[in-house]
Amino acid sequence: MQDDSLALGDHFQQPPRRNHRTPKVRESRVDLPYFHGKDDVEGYLDWEMKVEQIFTCHQVSEERKVSLATLSFQGHAMYWWTSLVRDRRLHNDPPIQYWNELRSALRRRHIPSYYTRELINKLQRLHQMNITVEEYRQTMELYLMRAGIREEEDITIARFLSGLTFEIRDKVELLPYRDLNDLVQLCIKKKKKRKTPNTLAPKLVTKFFKCLGRGHIASQCPNKKVIISRGQDIYSSQDEATTSPSSSEDEEEASEGESCEVTYPYNGELLMMRRVLNNQPSDTQSQRENIFHTRCNISNKACSLIVDNGSWCNCCSTRMVAKLGLTTTPHPKPYKLHWLNDDGDMVVNQQVEVEFFIGNYQDKVKCDVVPMEACHILLGRP
Repeated sequence: MQDDSLALGDHFQQPPRRNHRTPKVRESRVDLPYFHGKDDVEGYLDWEMKVEQIFTCHQVSEERKVSLATLSFQGHAMYWWTSLVRDRRLHNDPPIQYWNELRSALRRRHIPSYYTRELINKLQRLHQMNITVEEYRQTMELYLMRAGIREEEDITIARFLSGLTFEIRDKVELLPYRDLNDLVQLCIKKKKKRKTPNTLAPKLVTKFFKCLGRGHIASQCPNKKVIISRGQDIYSSQDEATTSPSSSEDEEEASEGESCEVTYPYNGELLMMRRVLNNQPSDTQSQRENIFHTRCNISNKACSLIVDNGSWCNCCSTRMVAKLGLTTTPHPKPYKLHWLNDDGDMVVNQQVEVEFFIGNYQDKVKCDVVPMEACHILLGRP
Protein backbone atom coordinates (compact mmCIF):
# COMPACT_ATOMS: atom_id res chain seq x y z
CA MET A 1 0.00 0.00 0.00
CA GLN A 2 1.49 3.33 -1.11
CA ASP A 3 1.95 6.06 1.55
CA ASP A 4 0.63 9.35 0.12
CA SER A 5 1.15 11.37 3.28
CA LEU A 6 3.52 14.34 3.22
CA ALA A 7 6.17 15.07 5.68
CA LEU A 8 5.29 17.40 8.49
CA GLY A 9 7.90 19.90 7.42
CA ASP A 10 6.66 19.88 3.89
CA HIS A 11 3.03 20.50 4.88
CA PHE A 12 3.66 23.40 7.33
CA GLN A 13 6.30 25.39 5.48
CA GLN A 14 6.97 28.77 7.14
CA PRO A 15 6.54 31.90 4.93
CA PRO A 16 9.52 34.21 4.48
CA ARG A 17 9.91 36.96 7.07
CA ARG A 18 9.14 40.58 6.12
CA ASN A 19 10.80 43.65 7.66
CA HIS A 20 7.93 45.89 8.92
CA ARG A 21 9.94 49.14 9.45
CA THR A 22 8.18 52.50 9.79
CA PRO A 23 9.58 54.93 7.22
CA LYS A 24 11.14 58.06 8.63
CA VAL A 25 9.14 61.22 8.17
CA ARG A 26 11.19 63.80 6.37
CA GLU A 27 11.12 67.00 8.37
CA SER A 28 10.55 70.22 6.49
CA ARG A 29 13.16 72.93 6.22
CA VAL A 30 12.84 75.66 8.81
CA ASP A 31 14.36 79.09 8.26
CA LEU A 32 14.60 81.31 11.33
CA PRO A 33 15.36 85.03 11.33
CA TYR A 34 18.92 85.91 12.27
CA PHE A 35 19.66 87.17 15.77
CA HIS A 36 22.73 89.40 16.22
CA GLY A 37 22.62 89.72 20.00
CA LYS A 38 22.27 93.50 20.19
CA ASP A 39 21.30 95.09 23.51
CA ASP A 40 17.80 95.89 22.32
CA VAL A 41 15.03 94.53 24.53
CA GLU A 42 12.26 95.18 22.01
CA GLY A 43 14.29 93.63 19.20
CA TYR A 44 14.98 90.46 21.19
CA LEU A 45 11.33 90.05 22.24
CA ASP A 46 10.20 90.42 18.64
CA TRP A 47 12.74 87.77 17.54
CA GLU A 48 11.66 85.37 20.30
CA MET A 49 7.98 85.77 19.39
CA LYS A 50 8.72 85.14 15.71
CA VAL A 51 10.79 82.00 16.48
CA GLU A 52 8.04 80.50 18.65
CA GLN A 53 5.52 81.22 15.90
CA ILE A 54 7.68 79.34 13.34
CA PHE A 55 8.19 76.40 15.71
CA THR A 56 4.45 76.08 16.19
CA CYS A 57 3.69 76.39 12.49
CA HIS A 58 6.21 73.70 11.42
CA GLN A 59 5.61 71.48 14.47
CA VAL A 60 9.31 71.36 15.27
CA SER A 61 10.24 68.73 17.84
CA GLU A 62 11.88 69.66 21.13
CA GLU A 63 15.14 67.96 20.12
CA ARG A 64 15.56 70.30 17.11
CA LYS A 65 14.47 73.62 18.62
CA VAL A 66 17.74 74.41 20.38
CA SER A 67 19.92 73.49 17.42
CA LEU A 68 17.77 75.48 14.98
CA ALA A 69 17.68 78.52 17.25
CA THR A 70 21.44 78.53 17.82
CA LEU A 71 22.07 78.23 14.08
CA SER A 72 20.33 81.59 13.61
CA PHE A 73 22.84 83.32 15.93
CA GLN A 74 25.08 85.84 14.18
CA GLY A 75 27.83 88.14 15.37
CA HIS A 76 27.86 88.75 19.11
CA ALA A 77 25.05 86.26 19.73
CA MET A 78 27.18 83.49 18.25
CA TYR A 79 30.14 84.45 20.47
CA TRP A 80 27.90 84.50 23.52
CA TRP A 81 26.50 81.03 22.78
CA THR A 82 29.98 79.55 22.23
CA SER A 83 31.17 81.04 25.53
CA LEU A 84 28.08 79.74 27.36
CA VAL A 85 28.60 76.18 26.08
CA ARG A 86 32.30 76.20 27.07
CA ASP A 87 31.57 77.53 30.58
CA ARG A 88 28.91 74.90 31.24
CA ARG A 89 31.29 72.16 30.10
CA LEU A 90 34.05 73.46 32.41
CA HIS A 91 31.68 73.55 35.39
CA ASN A 92 30.29 70.09 34.55
CA ASP A 93 26.82 71.52 34.03
CA PRO A 94 24.44 69.64 31.76
CA PRO A 95 24.14 71.05 28.25
CA ILE A 96 21.09 73.04 27.21
CA GLN A 97 18.78 70.66 25.36
CA TYR A 98 15.36 72.31 25.47
CA TRP A 99 13.99 75.57 24.13
CA ASN A 100 12.71 76.70 27.55
CA GLU A 101 16.24 76.52 28.98
CA LEU A 102 17.69 78.45 26.03
CA ARG A 103 14.95 81.07 26.25
CA SER A 104 15.60 81.56 29.99
CA ALA A 105 19.33 82.04 29.31
CA LEU A 106 18.61 84.55 26.54
CA ARG A 107 16.18 86.51 28.76
CA ARG A 108 18.76 86.75 31.55
CA ARG A 109 21.24 88.12 29.01
CA HIS A 110 19.05 90.64 27.12
CA ILE A 111 16.20 91.67 29.45
CA PRO A 112 17.11 93.74 32.56
CA SER A 113 15.52 92.96 35.91
CA TYR A 114 13.67 96.28 36.04
CA TYR A 115 12.03 95.86 32.62
CA THR A 116 8.66 94.65 33.94
CA ARG A 117 8.49 97.46 36.48
CA GLU A 118 9.33 100.01 33.80
CA LEU A 119 6.58 98.63 31.55
CA ILE A 120 4.03 98.93 34.38
CA ASN A 121 5.04 102.55 34.96
CA LYS A 122 4.67 103.32 31.26
CA LEU A 123 1.28 101.64 31.26
CA GLN A 124 0.08 103.76 34.18
CA ARG A 125 1.24 107.00 32.50
CA LEU A 126 -0.02 106.10 29.03
CA HIS A 127 -2.33 108.71 27.45
CA GLN A 128 -3.48 109.25 23.89
CA MET A 129 -2.05 112.78 23.57
CA ASN A 130 -1.22 113.36 19.86
CA ILE A 131 -1.40 109.76 18.59
CA THR A 132 -4.40 108.13 16.93
CA VAL A 133 -6.90 105.90 18.71
CA GLU A 134 -5.53 102.81 16.92
CA GLU A 135 -1.94 103.56 17.95
CA TYR A 136 -3.04 104.23 21.53
CA ARG A 137 -4.91 100.91 21.76
CA GLN A 138 -2.02 98.94 20.21
CA THR A 139 0.53 100.50 22.58
CA MET A 140 -1.61 99.67 25.62
CA GLU A 141 -2.08 96.06 24.54
CA LEU A 142 1.65 95.70 23.81
CA TYR A 143 2.56 96.91 27.31
CA LEU A 144 0.03 94.52 28.86
CA MET A 145 1.41 91.55 26.89
CA ARG A 146 5.09 92.33 27.49
CA ALA A 147 4.52 92.89 31.22
CA GLY A 148 2.52 89.66 31.48
CA ILE A 149 -0.52 91.42 32.98
CA ARG A 150 -3.84 89.59 32.69
CA GLU A 151 -6.83 91.61 33.84
CA GLU A 152 -10.56 91.58 33.34
CA GLU A 153 -11.96 93.35 30.30
CA ASP A 154 -13.83 95.91 32.42
CA ILE A 155 -10.55 97.03 33.99
CA THR A 156 -8.93 97.27 30.55
CA ILE A 157 -11.85 99.36 29.26
CA ALA A 158 -11.58 101.72 32.24
CA ARG A 159 -7.84 102.03 31.62
CA PHE A 160 -8.47 102.76 27.94
CA LEU A 161 -11.10 105.43 28.70
CA SER A 162 -8.94 107.23 31.24
CA GLY A 163 -6.17 107.75 28.68
CA LEU A 164 -8.33 109.14 25.88
CA THR A 165 -8.40 112.83 25.05
CA PHE A 166 -11.16 114.85 26.68
CA GLU A 167 -12.96 115.58 23.38
CA ILE A 168 -13.33 111.87 22.51
CA ARG A 169 -13.90 110.58 26.05
CA ASP A 170 -16.68 113.10 26.68
CA LYS A 171 -18.57 111.87 23.59
CA VAL A 172 -18.22 108.08 23.93
CA GLU A 173 -18.27 107.63 27.71
CA LEU A 174 -22.07 107.46 27.91
CA LEU A 175 -22.64 105.57 24.65
CA PRO A 176 -23.56 101.84 24.76
CA TYR A 177 -20.81 99.32 23.88
CA ARG A 178 -20.25 95.61 24.61
CA ASP A 179 -16.48 95.23 24.73
CA LEU A 180 -13.21 97.00 24.03
CA ASN A 181 -13.49 96.52 20.28
CA ASP A 182 -16.86 98.30 20.17
CA LEU A 183 -15.47 101.14 22.24
CA VAL A 184 -12.48 101.56 19.92
CA GLN A 185 -14.74 101.66 16.86
CA LEU A 186 -16.92 104.32 18.52
CA CYS A 187 -13.84 106.43 19.25
CA ILE A 188 -12.63 106.16 15.65
CA LYS A 189 -16.07 107.09 14.36
CA LYS A 190 -16.32 110.16 16.59
CA LYS A 191 -12.80 111.21 15.63
CA LYS A 192 -13.58 111.05 11.90
CA LYS A 193 -16.89 112.88 12.41
CA ARG A 194 -15.12 115.70 14.21
CA LYS A 195 -12.64 116.09 11.34
CA THR A 196 -15.34 116.14 8.64
CA PRO A 197 -16.07 119.80 7.68
CA ASN A 198 -19.63 121.00 7.87
CA THR A 199 -20.48 121.89 4.28
CA LEU A 200 -23.98 123.06 5.21
CA ALA A 201 -22.77 125.80 7.55
CA PRO A 202 -23.08 129.30 6.06
CA LYS A 203 -19.81 130.88 5.04
CA LEU A 204 -18.87 134.19 6.58
CA VAL A 205 -18.66 136.98 4.01
CA THR A 206 -16.53 140.04 4.69
CA LYS A 207 -18.51 143.29 4.71
CA PHE A 208 -16.82 146.68 4.21
CA PHE A 209 -18.27 149.28 6.57
CA LYS A 210 -17.76 152.23 4.18
CA CYS A 211 -19.53 151.13 1.01
CA LEU A 212 -21.51 148.33 2.73
CA GLY A 213 -20.31 145.96 0.01
CA ARG A 214 -19.54 142.29 0.62
CA GLY A 215 -16.60 140.13 -0.26
CA HIS A 216 -13.80 142.73 0.00
CA ILE A 217 -11.88 144.84 2.49
CA ALA A 218 -10.93 148.50 2.51
CA SER A 219 -7.80 148.14 0.34
CA GLN A 220 -9.76 146.13 -2.27
CA CYS A 221 -12.89 148.28 -2.38
CA PRO A 222 -14.03 148.85 -6.02
CA ASN A 223 -16.03 151.98 -5.08
CA LYS A 224 -13.13 154.27 -4.28
CA LYS A 225 -13.89 157.99 -4.27
CA VAL A 226 -11.98 160.64 -6.22
CA ILE A 227 -11.89 164.04 -4.49
CA ILE A 228 -11.53 166.92 -6.98
CA SER A 229 -10.62 170.40 -5.74
CA ARG A 230 -12.41 173.18 -7.68
CA GLY A 231 -11.16 176.16 -5.71
CA GLN A 232 -12.92 178.38 -3.16
CA ASP A 233 -13.56 175.43 -0.84
CA ILE A 234 -15.80 173.66 -3.41
CA TYR A 235 -15.30 169.90 -3.64
CA SER A 236 -16.91 167.18 -5.71
CA SER A 237 -16.74 163.42 -5.24
CA GLN A 238 -17.05 160.79 -7.94
CA ASP A 239 -16.91 156.97 -8.08
CA GLU A 240 -14.08 155.61 -10.20
CA ALA A 241 -16.10 152.51 -11.14
CA THR A 242 -19.13 154.56 -12.31
CA THR A 243 -17.43 157.34 -14.26
CA SER A 244 -19.46 158.12 -17.40
CA PRO A 245 -18.29 159.70 -20.66
CA SER A 246 -20.46 162.76 -19.97
CA SER A 247 -18.17 163.75 -17.12
CA SER A 248 -15.13 164.17 -19.38
CA GLU A 249 -15.72 167.93 -19.59
CA ASP A 250 -15.75 168.24 -15.80
CA GLU A 251 -12.51 166.27 -15.61
CA GLU A 252 -10.87 168.58 -18.13
CA GLU A 253 -11.93 171.61 -16.10
CA ALA A 254 -10.53 170.06 -12.95
CA SER A 255 -7.32 168.77 -14.59
CA GLU A 256 -5.34 171.44 -12.83
CA GLY A 257 -6.80 170.45 -9.46
CA GLU A 258 -5.48 167.79 -7.16
CA SER A 259 -7.07 164.33 -6.88
CA CYS A 260 -6.44 161.95 -4.03
CA GLU A 261 -7.56 158.53 -2.87
CA VAL A 262 -9.44 158.03 0.36
CA THR A 263 -7.01 156.88 3.04
CA TYR A 264 -7.91 155.02 6.18
CA PRO A 265 -6.69 155.21 9.78
CA TYR A 266 -3.27 153.80 10.60
CA ASN A 267 -3.61 150.34 12.14
CA GLY A 268 -1.46 149.49 15.15
CA GLU A 269 -1.22 149.65 18.92
CA LEU A 270 -1.80 153.06 20.45
CA LEU A 271 1.18 154.85 21.90
CA MET A 272 -0.50 155.30 25.32
CA MET A 273 -3.51 153.89 27.07
CA ARG A 274 -6.47 156.23 27.53
CA ARG A 275 -8.79 156.16 30.47
CA VAL A 276 -12.24 154.82 29.73
CA LEU A 277 -14.99 156.94 31.28
CA ASN A 278 -18.17 155.27 32.40
CA ASN A 279 -20.45 157.88 30.89
CA GLN A 280 -23.97 157.04 29.82
CA PRO A 281 -24.73 157.93 26.16
CA SER A 282 -27.05 160.88 25.73
CA ASP A 283 -29.71 161.26 23.09
CA THR A 284 -28.38 164.60 21.82
CA GLN A 285 -25.29 164.62 19.63
CA SER A 286 -22.31 166.30 21.21
CA GLN A 287 -19.61 168.30 19.53
CA ARG A 288 -17.26 165.32 19.71
CA GLU A 289 -19.41 163.44 17.18
CA ASN A 290 -19.00 166.25 14.66
CA ILE A 291 -15.18 166.37 14.92
CA PHE A 292 -13.06 164.40 12.47
CA HIS A 293 -10.72 162.00 14.28
CA THR A 294 -8.41 159.27 12.97
CA ARG A 295 -5.04 157.65 13.63
CA CYS A 296 -1.66 158.58 12.24
CA ASN A 297 1.87 157.21 12.30
CA ILE A 298 4.44 159.22 14.28
CA SER A 299 7.90 157.71 14.72
CA ASN A 300 6.47 154.27 13.81
CA LYS A 301 3.87 154.54 16.58
CA ALA A 302 0.09 154.72 16.21
CA CYS A 303 -1.22 158.00 17.62
CA SER A 304 -4.72 159.45 17.74
CA LEU A 305 -5.32 162.61 15.71
CA ILE A 306 -8.20 165.12 15.72
CA VAL A 307 -8.86 167.77 13.05
CA ASP A 308 -11.00 170.57 14.55
CA ASN A 309 -11.68 173.67 12.46
CA GLY A 310 -12.86 175.38 15.64
CA SER A 311 -9.35 175.38 17.11
CA TRP A 312 -6.99 178.18 16.16
CA CYS A 313 -3.69 176.36 16.87
CA ASN A 314 -1.98 173.00 16.49
CA CYS A 315 -1.35 171.17 19.76
CA CYS A 316 0.26 167.90 20.81
CA SER A 317 0.26 166.03 24.08
CA THR A 318 3.11 166.40 26.55
CA ARG A 319 2.93 162.66 27.22
CA MET A 320 3.41 161.90 23.51
CA VAL A 321 6.43 164.20 23.36
CA ALA A 322 7.93 162.48 26.40
CA LYS A 323 7.19 158.94 25.16
CA LEU A 324 8.61 159.53 21.68
CA GLY A 325 11.51 161.65 22.88
CA LEU A 326 10.76 164.59 20.57
CA THR A 327 12.93 167.69 20.80
CA THR A 328 11.11 170.83 21.95
CA THR A 329 11.97 174.48 21.34
CA PRO A 330 10.95 177.60 23.28
CA HIS A 331 7.69 179.16 22.13
CA PRO A 332 8.29 182.55 20.45
CA LYS A 333 5.10 183.95 21.98
CA PRO A 334 4.12 182.17 25.19
CA TYR A 335 0.45 182.38 26.16
CA LYS A 336 -1.98 181.16 28.80
CA LEU A 337 -4.72 178.56 28.43
CA HIS A 338 -7.61 177.97 30.75
CA TRP A 339 -9.95 175.52 29.01
CA LEU A 340 -7.53 172.63 29.19
CA ASN A 341 -7.05 172.85 32.93
CA ASP A 342 -9.80 173.52 35.47
CA ASP A 343 -7.30 174.38 38.20
CA GLY A 344 -6.35 177.67 36.64
CA ASP A 345 -4.46 179.26 33.78
CA MET A 346 -1.57 177.37 32.28
CA VAL A 347 1.38 178.85 30.41
CA VAL A 348 2.22 177.34 27.01
CA ASN A 349 5.91 178.03 26.42
CA GLN A 350 7.16 175.02 24.37
CA GLN A 351 6.85 174.00 20.71
CA VAL A 352 7.76 170.84 18.78
CA GLU A 353 7.93 169.97 15.10
CA VAL A 354 6.00 166.74 14.42
CA GLU A 355 6.19 164.67 11.23
CA PHE A 356 3.17 162.38 10.76
CA PHE A 357 1.84 159.95 8.14
CA ILE A 358 -1.75 159.10 7.22
CA GLY A 359 -1.58 156.37 4.60
CA ASN A 360 0.51 157.78 1.75
CA TYR A 361 0.02 161.34 2.96
CA GLN A 362 2.98 162.88 4.82
CA ASP A 363 3.24 166.27 6.50
CA LYS A 364 5.26 168.11 9.09
CA VAL A 365 3.65 170.66 11.43
CA LYS A 366 4.77 172.71 14.37
CA CYS A 367 2.60 172.18 17.46
CA ASP A 368 2.30 173.72 20.89
CA VAL A 369 3.08 171.29 23.71
CA VAL A 370 0.14 171.12 26.13
CA PRO A 371 -1.16 168.46 28.56
CA MET A 372 -4.34 166.92 27.11
CA GLU A 373 -6.14 163.58 27.22
CA ALA A 374 -8.51 163.86 24.25
CA CYS A 375 -5.90 162.85 21.67
CA HIS A 376 -2.19 162.84 20.97
CA ILE A 377 -2.17 165.56 18.31
CA LEU A 378 -4.81 168.23 17.59
CA LEU A 379 -4.80 170.06 14.24
CA GLY A 380 -6.77 173.29 14.15
CA ARG A 381 -7.59 175.95 11.57
CA PRO A 382 -4.46 177.02 9.60
